[in-house]
Amino acid sequence: MVNTFQHLRREAARLYAQVLSSERAVIITTSALVGIGAGFGAVIFRWLIGFVKEIAFGGGKAALSFMGSFYVVLIPAIGGLVVGPLVFYFAREAKGHGVPEVMEAVALKGGRIRPIVAVIKALASSVCIGTGGSVGREGPIVQIGSALGSTLGQLLRLPGEGTRILVACGAAGGVAATFNVPIAGVIFALEVILREFSARYFSMVVIASVTASQVGRVFLGDYPAFQVPTYSLVSPWELFFYAILGVLAAFVASGFIFSLYWLEDVFDSWKFPDYLKPAIGGLGVGLIGLYTLDVFGVGYETIERALHSEMTTAFMIALLVAKLFATSLTLGSGGSGGVFAPSLFMGAVLGGSFGNFVHGWMPTLTAVPGAYALVGMAAVFAGAARAPITAIIILFEMTQDYRIILPLMLATVVSTMVSARLRRESIYTLKLMRRGVEIRPRRSQNLMRSIQVDESMTPASELRTVTLDTSFEALAKMFQITHSHGFAVLDERGEICGIVAISDLERSLKRGPATGTVRDICTTELITAFPDESLEEVIRRIGSHDIGRMPVVERMQPGRLLGMVQRADVIRAYTHALMDDQARQDQAERMRLEQATGAQLVEFDLKEGDAAVDRKLEELRIPSDCLIISIRRGSRVVVPRGETEFLVGDHVVALAAPGKVEVLKESLLQ
Repeated sequence: MVNTFQHLRREAARLYAQVLSSERAVIITTSALVGIGAGFGAVIFRWLIGFVKEIAFGGGKAALSFMGSFYVVLIPAIGGLVVGPLVFYFAREAKGHGVPEVMEAVALKGGRIRPIVAVIKALASSVCIGTGGSVGREGPIVQIGSALGSTLGQLLRLPGEGTRILVACGAAGGVAATFNVPIAGVIFALEVILREFSARYFSMVVIASVTASQVGRVFLGDYPAFQVPTYSLVSPWELFFYAILGVLAAFVASGFIFSLYWLEDVFDSWKFPDYLKPAIGGLGVGLIGLYTLDVFGVGYETIERALHSEMTTAFMIALLVAKLFATSLTLGSGGSGGVFAPSLFMGAVLGGSFGNFVHGWMPTLTAVPGAYALVGMAAVFAGAARAPITAIIILFEMTQDYRIILPLMLATVVSTMVSARLRRESIYTLKLMRRGVEIRPRRSQNLMRSIQVDESMTPASELRTVTLDTSFEALAKMFQITHSHGFAVLDERGEICGIVAISDLERSLKRGPATGTVRDICTTELITAFPDESLEEVIRRIGSHDIGRMPVVERMQPGRLLGMVQRADVIRAYTHALMDDQARQDQAERMRLEQATGAQLVEFDLKEGDAAVDRKLEELRIPSDCLIISIRRGSRVVVPRGETEFLVGDHVVALAAPGKVEVLKESLLQ
């Protein structure tokens, strides 16, 4: 018995040691640590904002009492004088709303974020928000939590995948703790930061979110962010109004994105010291605040008033415009803060004003305006961030009211769809696209969905067509000359009225003499496509009807032929899309490699007469701090060795240390 017990104890100890030494165990443990760190980070960040606000609007008001009510103009400008140098001299990644920087770190840098970013982001954003900057807490706390996760991953020398997971854990923990939304924290990290829903990420992110939420609840309390009256769907007909609200929210979100990046371009092009620009933006926000202080800070008090239907329509519309420009000024000039709270603010006043209108028009069929304000909050954020699941969950958790979930889901999805039609990129991804970084969710990517019909069809100008009166003999000659298998049939007005295929002619000739016309054999029940449809939809229709070609017509003039989609067009379009997608992946990998090594990736083609042609790699004088990575030779990629011989036409990819690119080229090309 004793021997058995000792054996079991030894086996348990061995298994325990194996578990502790496994990477997954380290990730799970560190996920909890990141969650705790993000939770305390959220608590400290909230305290810093309150501390700065008390100094700015308490002590600042007293110090500037000689200005009367005009003191509010200077407070945000003074905050900008602090934020500008902090960001410019210590961590320029802390500029703006922060989430795009985290997305870029996850996609291109193996999750590496400089530790100082957490400190500077906390200080800069707390000063910006506390002095009246029209921004929110979400972006900063995401970047703070992510920087903590990244720092821990780098200290433990985790591989890139492990560090990326910890970055997502930090983002989830930060959102969960600061807003008391543990579920939404998880969804935000997966939908926005990682852009992938995966079981291998889910458990770690949940651990971080739960631990961060618990820390937040201990210090900040366990209650919803907004105290909302009980709302419900009054009538099924009311869903129509919520759908309209979703469309309006999409336009507001699109306007917000345009305004933000337009003002950012204005400030970037302005030849003025970058570290002073936030002060100018703050001065503009202060001038807006002179008329209404509601635009200052996160604006949750104003949101509460909208949710309780306490404001007039005209005032809410004025607040919508004022908040849009105040937030764009703050972030466009180089301030530091998030876009989540401003999106909620704009959604609340948009929904509240729309609710005032419809409830005044049909009081017995619609809910009170506060219900529309609640739904508008989720709809505007979803339209701006293209994160409908996060928007739905986070509003549900922030209000803890499930009865309004159906209108919430409808308006949010409508807003996301319409916004995607208005603007391809979200408020987060547009910032990265402007840097040449394109981020797409890899697992859900569908190349056919990204191609429009008008990009892949054969245009009408290149098509051979026939008329209803074309004889069988003439039709047979056209098939023989063009080697085509089908033609569009046009009527006397030049509008498409049918399709005739070579199989139609063959069946007719088998039945009798070739004395008829196209009118006798063509198919007149047309299945058509529109130029703005995706190729995926067209392929589905082609497959379900077993046809070889589909005419493309105008939506408003269905008789006007614009082109033809054939199987060869589909294959060609898919090949081009695949090549473009591979080029984007190569570019992302190139940027990852350059970020990781600090070196520059260079590519060039060898021509007749170049020094490297017909010589082996070991014979060349390649600088010691340069490396030949690969040689593309036709369709084959060669990993070079010392005895590898270079040939004319080789596409060479190499890494060169800073300042060594020209030396490398001289050794290979001269």
